Amino acid sequence: MKGIIFSEFLNLVEDTFGLEICQKMLDENQSDGVYTSVGTYDHRDLVKLIVTLSQLTGVDAEELQRVYGKSIFIRLYQSMPGLQGQAHSTFEFVKSVEEYIHIEVKKLYQNANPPKFTFVSEKKAQLIMDYHSARCMSHVCFGLLQGCADHFNEQMDIDMQPLDDDGTEVRFTLNII
Repeated sequence: MKGIIFSEFLNLVEDTFGLEICQKMLDENQSDGVYTSVGTYDHRDLVKLIVTLSQLTGVDAEELQRVYGKSIFIRLYQSMPGLQGQAHSTFEFVKSVEEYIHIEVKKLYQNANPPKFTFVSEKKAQLIMDYHSARCMSHVCFGLLQGCADHFNEQMDIDMQPLDDDGTEVRFTLNII
C-alpha cells in the first residue's frame, strides 16, 4: 500500500483527535510514523493503527475507515491530474477507477495489487458493483464513494452488502436520490 495512504491517515488522526492521540497510536504500534508518499508499506500496519485508534477513542473501527475513505477522496483525486474534468458524475468516476486509475497504478508500480471492481448493473439512477480486495478494506471504499458523491455534489444512498465471510468481496449499490 502506498505511503500516501498512511500519511493522509496520520493527518486525519492528528486533525480529528489531536497530536497526543496520534502519537499514542503510533507508540502502541511501535511505529515512527514516517511514511513517504511513494513508499510501499504493508496494509496490515494501517489496519493495526486503525484498531488501536478505535481502542483509544471508542470510535468503531469500521466507522473510522469510512470517515478516512471519505476524507482522502479529494486528495487522491487531486493526485491524478489527468482525471480532473474527465468524469462529471459519481458513476462516471467510479467506472474510470477500474478502466483507468488501477491500470495506471499497475503501470507505475508493477507489484501493486489494487482492489477490483466488477460492475453488475447500471441504470440512470443506480449503479451496482462488486468490490474485490484481499485487504478487506471495504469500509474505506464506502467512504471513498461518499467522498466522490460529495465532490460531484450528488445526493447518494450507498448500500454495502458482504458477499463472503472474510470481507474480501462486497456489493455496493449506489442510488442517486
